Amino acid sequence: MSKRYDLIVFDWDGTLMDSTAVIADSIQAACRDLGVAEPDDATARHVIGLGLNEALRQAVPTLPEHQYGDLALRYRHHYLLRGDAIPLYAGAQQTLQELQAANYLLAVATGKNRNGLDRVLDSSGLRHYFHATRTADETQSKPHPAMLIELMDELKVQPERVLMIGDTTHDLQLALNAGVDALGMTHGAHPEETLRALEPLALVDDFVALRIWLRENA
Repeated sequence: MSKRYDLIVFDWDGTLMDSTAVIADSIQAACRDLGVAEPDDATARHVIGLGLNEALRQAVPTLPEHQYGDLALRYRHHYLLRGDAIPLYAGAQQTLQELQAANYLLAVATGKNRNGLDRVLDSSGLRHYFHATRTADETQSKPHPAMLIELMDELKVQPERVLMIGDTTHDLQLALNAGVDALGMTHGAHPEETLRALEPLALVDDFVALRIWLRENA
């Protein structure tokens, strides 16, 4: 059977890596360090997937502008204390291996900065699976379509041959804005009902279900 897609693009946090709780906790801890009101769990989780500067501004919108730099420093401090212990989701590497063996092009589009993505690509051992990556400090933050447009340009793939996989509405809106198909994973940062409202092709709960869907549909 011919493949439906040539390029499959993954979000990182909350999609491949089980980092949602650590990111939300780190945002809240950074706020405590500065003595400012911390966002609740739902708010802290909602901004995951955006670039850090935009995420912090949405999570703590009343902070004086001159304090966002300090907030970002404290966020990075808390995240790095726990970052090396964050696991991949069960089945993530097996899924990438299967897709690689089937000759798909694979890429990452993430709200991380380049240093952060490079660190986890190396520590997780996943770097060699990906043909290209984009981070929020290199281009426009999600849901602006630039990440996907740049990946498609680099890898010479048309929008109708691309699938975006992510756990947040930012990922699904990114796909919509870039004119590519999207699939949502419900094990990450955003609730299932908010993902469903953006009408992805499907929602899956874990990588077992994702592999089944990809074998039958990709």
